[in-house]
Amino acid sequence: MEGVVTQIRQHAEQVSVPVERRGASAPDAEQDAARRTVSVVSVPDDLKENLALFLRLVRKVLTEYDPSIRATFDRLLADSFDVSARRDEETGPSASDESVRDAISALESLDVESSVMLTRAFATFFHLANICEENYRVSTLRKREGAVPVTADIDPINDITVAYRRLVDECGRGKALALLNRLEFHPVFTAHPTEARRKAVEGKIRRISALLEERTLLAGAALRENERKMLQEIDALLRTSPIAIKKPTPVEEADTVIDIFDNTLFDMIPEVYRRFDDWELGEKAGTVSPICPAFFHPGSWIGSDRDGNPYVTARVSRKVAEKYRVHVLETLADATHAVGRNLTLDAASTKRSDELLNLWSHQVEMSEAITARAQEVSASELHRATMIVMAQRLRATITRTADLMYRDADAFIEDLRVVQRSLERAGAVRSAYGPLQKLIWQVQTFGFHLVEMEFRQHSLVHTRALDDIREHGRWGERGELDPMTREVLDTFRAIGSIQKRNGVKAARRYIISFTQSVQNVADVYELARLAFAHEEDVPTLDVIPLFEQIEDLENAVETLDGIIRLDAVQRRLRQTGRRLEVMLGYSDSSKDEGPTAATLVLHTAQANIAAWAEENNIDLVLMHGRGGAVGRGGGPANRAVLSQPKGSVNCHFKLTEQGEVIFARYGNPTLALRHVESVAGATLLQSAPSIEYVTTESTAKYADLAAALDKASRACYLDLLNTDGFVSWFGTVTPLSEIGLMPIGSRPAKRGLGASSLDDLRTIPWIFSWSQARVNLAAWYGLGTACESYGRIDRLREAYAEWPLFTTFIDNIEMSLAKTDERLAKMYLALGEREDLARKVLDEMALTRSWVLSITGNEWPLSSRRILGPVIRLRLPFVNVLSLTQVLALKVMRERGDKLTPEERERFIYLILCTVSGVSAGLQNTG
Repeated sequence: MEGVVTQIRQHAEQVSVPVERRGASAPDAEQDAARRTVSVVSVPDDLKENLALFLRLVRKVLTEYDPSIRATFDRLLADSFDVSARRDEETGPSASDESVRDAISALESLDVESSVMLTRAFATFFHLANICEENYRVSTLRKREGAVPVTADIDPINDITVAYRRLVDECGRGKALALLNRLEFHPVFTAHPTEARRKAVEGKIRRISALLEERTLLAGAALRENERKMLQEIDALLRTSPIAIKKPTPVEEADTVIDIFDNTLFDMIPEVYRRFDDWELGEKAGTVSPICPAFFHPGSWIGSDRDGNPYVTARVSRKVAEKYRVHVLETLADATHAVGRNLTLDAASTKRSDELLNLWSHQVEMSEAITARAQEVSASELHRATMIVMAQRLRATITRTADLMYRDADAFIEDLRVVQRSLERAGAVRSAYGPLQKLIWQVQTFGFHLVEMEFRQHSLVHTRALDDIREHGRWGERGELDPMTREVLDTFRAIGSIQKRNGVKAARRYIISFTQSVQNVADVYELARLAFAHEEDVPTLDVIPLFEQIEDLENAVETLDGIIRLDAVQRRLRQTGRRLEVMLGYSDSSKDEGPTAATLVLHTAQANIAAWAEENNIDLVLMHGRGGAVGRGGGPANRAVLSQPKGSVNCHFKLTEQGEVIFARYGNPTLALRHVESVAGATLLQSAPSIEYVTTESTAKYADLAAALDKASRACYLDLLNTDGFVSWFGTVTPLSEIGLMPIGSRPAKRGLGASSLDDLRTIPWIFSWSQARVNLAAWYGLGTACESYGRIDRLREAYAEWPLFTTFIDNIEMSLAKTDERLAKMYLALGEREDLARKVLDEMALTRSWVLSITGNEWPLSSRRILGPVIRLRLPFVNVLSLTQVLALKVMRERGDKLTPEERERFIYLILCTVSGVSAGLQNTG
C-alpha cells in the first residue's frame, strides 16, 4: 500500500511538467497513472479499467481548468488513500495521522473558491464512479443471461420465473397461477428531499453513461470522438454548480416521475411481462394470449402529500394530476399511432372481423373527417386505419373533445382488444400478440393517469378542521372558516375532480399520518362528506391508516378492529372484495426508539396485523414507508420482502421510493428491469410454503433474542437522546442547518422552526445529517450495547444464519458501518465541545462494529461481498477528502460564523452545500 501511495505522490509532483515532454505518449502515461491509483482495491478488471479511464479524463479536464487544482487533487488523493489503507490498523500515532494532517494543511491553504472547485472535482469523479459500477452491473447481467441456454427449462436470471417454478413445485400449477394473477408490485414515488443531485447533473450523467456503453463497439477515429464527447460532458459537469438555483415547486417535482416514465418505465415494464412469457410459453410466446398479468402499479405522493408541506395545495394537486394525464395520453397516442402504422396487413391476406367492422362504423359516425384521412393512407388496411383513428381519439381525450374522447382507459383497452381479436381470427397472431399486446400492457399499467396519486395529511389537521367547522358552520355561515380548513375541504373536491377526469384509480387513496385511533379514520370520511353539497359527488376513497410511532404500531390491531366497523369502511370493503390497505412508517419509529427496536417492533406489528387480517377475512395490503437509508428501513427490497412475516405480503408489495433511490433503481432500463423482476419474484416467492415456514419458525425460535435486543438497544438509544443538551449538540456537530438550506425538495426539513426538539425534526434530515458526519448513527446506535448485554455470540451467529429478518438487518447495518469513518467522526463530534456525548457515540460505534463483524465473521465491513465491499472501500478515499473539506468549513462556521461578513458566510455555506452533494454522490444512500 505504501508503495502505491508513494507512486501517487510522485505522480502529483509531475503535474507541472508539460504533457508533451513526458517519455511515454500522453494518454498512455496518464492511463497508467490512473490504473496505479485505482489498483489498491481488488475489483474486477473491467470495472477497474473504466474507473482508471474516468480518473484520467477528470485529471485532464482539471489540468485544462487549473493545473494547481489538479496538483492538489492528486496530493489529497494520495493522502486519503494513505488514511484509508490504515483505517483498520492500530489506533495509535501512525503515518495515516500524518497524512490527515497533510490533507488538512493542504485544504486550509486553499481559498474558498478553490475549495469549491476541488469539491466539484471529487464529486464529478463520484458520479463517474457510479456510472462505472452501473455499467459493470449491466454488462455482468448481460453476460449471465447470455450464458443461459435458450433450451433451458427455467431462466435462473429472472427471479419471477424462478419463483413461479418453485410455487409450481410446492403448490401445483393451478395454485401457482392463482398466486401469479394476484401479484402486485406497487412502488410509490415521493418527493422526500434526499436526492442531493440536481436535474441538470442527471442529464449529463445519462449522456456519459451512454457514451461509456457504446465505447466497447468503437475503434480508431470513432473511439477518439467518443472520448472527445466524454471530455466535453465531464468538463461541463465540473463547471456546473451541483446546487440548484432554487427549490423545486411540487409541480416541478412531478418531472421526476415523468422523466423515469419516459426514459425507463414505459418501454421497460412490458418487457418484464414479455420476458416471463418467453420462458413460460416458449415458442408460443407472442402468438397466444399472455400469461403474465400487468402487475406493476406505480403510485405517487408528488403534488399530493401535504403532511407538513404548505406548498402542496388542492390547486397544485389538480395541476400535477393534469400534467400526468396529458403526458401519458400523449405518449399512448404516439405509441398507438406507431403500432397502427405498422399494421399494413391488407384485406386479401388478413380478413377483418365483423366486430372490427362495427368498431370502424362507430368511428365513422363519430368523425367522418378523421376516418376519411385514416382511410386515405390505409386503403384496404382496416386494422391500420382503425388504430390511427384510435390515436386521434386519444388526442381528443387530451383536449376533452366530447364527441371523440375516450371515457376511460378501459374503453380504450376494449377497442384494442377488438383489433387484437380480429387479427387473431385472421391468423395474424404475431401481430395480435406482438406490439399490440405491448400497448395493451402499457395501458393496463399506466392507464390515463400515469401514476396513482395518493393524498396524505396529518390526523391533527383533520381534527382541527372538524372543530373549526363545528364552531363556524359547514360553509362558514357562523363566522369565517380557517384557511387550513377551507384547504382541507378543497382537497376532497380536488380528488373528486381528478377522479372525474382521470378515473377513480387516479386518486382514491387518502393516507392519515400519525393514525392513533378509529376516530382519525372517521374524521376523513366525515370531512369528505362535508366538502360536497350532494352525497353523490363525494369521491370514492380508500382511507389508509399510517402507524409510525412505536406505541401506535403496538396498538395497530386494536385500532384496525374498530376501523373495519365504521359504516363507510364496511361499504368500501364490500366494493373491493374486502381489500384493506394499512401503511407502516419506518422513519419516526426508528428516530424515536432506535433502529434495532423499530425493526423488531415493525416485524411484530406486521405479524399481528397479518394474523388479524386472516381472522377477519381481510385481503390485506401493507404499505411500507421505507427510505433509501438503513435508518429509514432501506436496503435491498427483495431481501426485505422475503424476511416479512407469514401473510403480511400476500402477493402484494407496496413501498415508497424516494430521492436518490428513484434514480438508482429506475434510472437505467436494464437495472430497473432487474430490480422489478427481483422484487416481483420475491413478492411471489414469499407465498411459498417453504418460505412461510422458515420465517414463522425462525421468528418463534428467536423471540427471546428479539425481546432482549429490543429492550437493551432501546434503553441505550434513549439514554443518548435524553442526555441534557443532545439536540443542540446534534445540530452543531452535523450540517443539519446547512442541509435545510439545500434546494432539493419543496417540503421543509422541519415541521416547525428550529431544532429545539427531535419531535419537530423530520427523520430525513436526522439521518442525512448523521451520514454526512460519517457517523451513520441512525442506522446502528444501540445494537452494540444490546449484543454486549445479551452476550451469546453463538446464538447471535445462529440467528444470523437462520432468521431472514436478522440476516437482513445485520447486513444492512454492516453496509452502514462500512461508510463510517472514526477519524472523521471524531472531527465532526469535536465541533460540539461535549466530550461526554462524543465518547458515547464513538464507544457505541466501536462496540457495534466489533459485534457485527463477530456475527458475520468478516475481517472488515463487507469483506465477504465480492463487489460491494471493494467498491465502497475504493470510494472512501475520495469521500474522505470532501468530508475533511466539509468539517473544516463547518468549524469556521461554528467558531467564527457571527464574525464573517454576509458575503464570506454565503461562500462558506455554498462550499458546505457542494460537499454535501459530493458526499451524497459518494455514499449514495443518504436519506
